[in-house]
Amino acid sequence: MRARHALIATLLAAIAAGPAVAHPGHLTEVAGHNHWIAGAAIAVAVLISAWAVIQGSRQTRAEDEADAGTADAQDQEG
Repeated sequence: MRARHALIATLLAAIAAGPAVAHPGHLTEVAGHNHWIAGAAIAVAVLISAWAVIQGSRQTRAEDEADAGTADAQDQEG
C-alpha cells in the first residue's frame, strides 16, 4: 500500500513540476528588472560560441582543401 501511495505522490509531483519550467523570456519577471544584464551576458556568450564554431569550421575546411591539394600533387607525381 505504501508503494502505491509513493507512486501516486511521485506522479503528482512530476505533473505539478511541469509548468514550473520557464524560458529565458521570464527572466526579468522572476529575477527583477535589474537582472537583464545576466540575460545580455548569456546572449553574448552564445554569440561568441557561435562565432568560434564558424571560425573553427572555416579553418578545418581550409586545412582539408590544403590536404586535398597535397594529395592531388602526390598522385600526379606518382
